[in-house]
Amino acid sequence: MAQSNIEWTELTWNPVTGCKKISPGCKFCYAEVMSRRLKAMGVEKYKDGFNIRLHPNELNTPFTWRKSKIVFVNSMSDLFHPDIPVEFIKAVFGVMNNTPQHIYQVLTKRSERLLELSGELNWTDNIWMGVSVENEKYTKRIDHLSQTGAKTKFLSIEPLIGPVKTLNLDKIDWVIVGGESGHKARPVRKAWIDFVKAECERKKVAFFFKQWGKPKFNVNPDDPTIEAEHPQHAKGGCELDGKVYREMPGKAA
Repeated sequence: MAQSNIEWTELTWNPVTGCKKISPGCKFCYAEVMSRRLKAMGVEKYKDGFNIRLHPNELNTPFTWRKSKIVFVNSMSDLFHPDIPVEFIKAVFGVMNNTPQHIYQVLTKRSERLLELSGELNWTDNIWMGVSVENEKYTKRIDHLSQTGAKTKFLSIEPLIGPVKTLNLDKIDWVIVGGESGHKARPVRKAWIDFVKAECERKKVAFFFKQWGKPKFNVNPDDPTIEAEHPQHAKGGCELDGKVYREMPGKAA
């Protein structure tokens, strides 16, 4: 467990570490870079670098938290990676089922496997399930997510590296949008963000604009949230038309 700097969560919990790249959004994966750094520092949990590794000892961790938390599950992996045994996925779900005081946010790019296993999993109300969508080509993940038994469904449209032209939000509760950050970050366009925002408004879906990614991508160089000292600072700033959008689904609003 670790405190998180991710604006839409409080803690990260990693019962699995490691992953493999499967789509363009993975190109500059922060988790891969961090895993290498932690391995070089001699952190035992990351001794295998970015290879898939299960951590059964982590399954007890949520039971030790004294206060209710909002928890991003597997920030350093993908719970629905094909190399993760179904029984271990069920064990992670069992922990989440038995700690209803916490909200768990699970995010995957492997939406096919998510849908395949959905019927075998216990979707208690405290489990929010999301898929990553980086451009129009990967909107099919939304259709897979919509067919699962998750009570709260969300999209992480981050990094947004191309336009999303069709967005079916009929069964979606929350949408996060963000530009890519890092040294070689690919640019985000305001028109792409505006389209997603307009669709969320039309469907009355909670909209969370996380960041522009880099100041040079931000259409407003005077955005005060660019400054690190600003209480709502995010990478590259996070104002959109002079406003910060950090809406959450109804159960956590």
